[in-house]
Amino acid sequence: GEKKYFDYIKDAMDTFVTDESGAIRDYTLDEFNLDYICNGRQLLYLYKVTGDKKYLRAADVLRDQLRRQPRTSDGGFWHKKCYPYQMWLDGLHMSAPFYVEYCLMAEDDAAGIRDAGIRDAAKQLQLAYEHTYEPKTRLNHHGWDESRAQQWSDPETGRSAHAWGRAVGWYMLGLADVLTLLPENHECFESLRALMEKISARMLEIRVDGAWLQVLDCPGREGNYLESSGSCLMTAAILKAAANHQLPDWMLAAAQESFRAIQRHFVGQMRDGTLFLAKTCYGAGLGGKTDAYRDGSYDYYISETVGSYDIKGTGASIQAACAYEGSEPHA
Repeated sequence: GEKKYFDYIKDAMDTFVTDESGAIRDYTLDEFNLDYICNGRQLLYLYKVTGDKKYLRAADVLRDQLRRQPRTSDGGFWHKKCYPYQMWLDGLHMSAPFYVEYCLMAEDDAAGIRDAGIRDAAKQLQLAYEHTYEPKTRLNHHGWDESRAQQWSDPETGRSAHAWGRAVGWYMLGLADVLTLLPENHECFESLRALMEKISARMLEIRVDGAWLQVLDCPGREGNYLESSGSCLMTAAILKAAANHQLPDWMLAAAQESFRAIQRHFVGQMRDGTLFLAKTCYGAGLGGKTDAYRDGSYDYYISETVGSYDIKGTGASIQAACAYEGSEPHA
């Protein structure tokens, strides 16, 4: 409720939405990049609070991207135009909550457009889960390539080789945010809730001293390490869903334990009292430029730079802290 936080959000978005047309600075629709969609939720928030239609017009631009987003043969969004026929777990956090929130805001649903959009968002979550799921480990790998053209994709399954912690965390938080938005009587709710319970149970099984590894499917392998951003995202996701009574009570207590583990493993304090998050993987992906190709191997994931103060880790830690504060009862 403090104005300084609202001003921070508004100032950040006004850097990109500078006039009443709703045009977004530095945005290129035909790149079809799902990462561009994520801040659309802040546009919807600002429109609800201020009533200024420039924010809604900007959100309309992002909704139009989703209408035109290239898809796999079974209807899954490509992660980006430059990553054809590929679904990455990351993209579900970036796109699905905005998609659902935008559709729920639609006032005129005479043609069923709103519910069709929500069903499509739910379909994206289901498809990404199914295509990246490895039955032997019961874990979800980072990405899937329908075309099998990428070096990182298995020629039989299309899956990448490993389960990267932050990708799973992003997916889980996207799913948790969608469940927070959806009415419990919506036709898509229960199947998504059951999916959240399934993946949460598996993630809680594989924790290491309350947190999660950089490469989830390689416990005990030399060079693997506890990673902060994925741990924060998974903790936030489970806390959100459990606090909303969408998961069993034992999962709430377990996720609260993980939040406390995050403080032990990753949170440091400067001399002036400022907190920071350490042991964050600065970035990881799949494919890309030939001279810096990301092959999705174990050695690749553990070779990426690790450090402190990364915004992806800081943002995830704030999400986890807010979810912890909102969870009751505290153990």
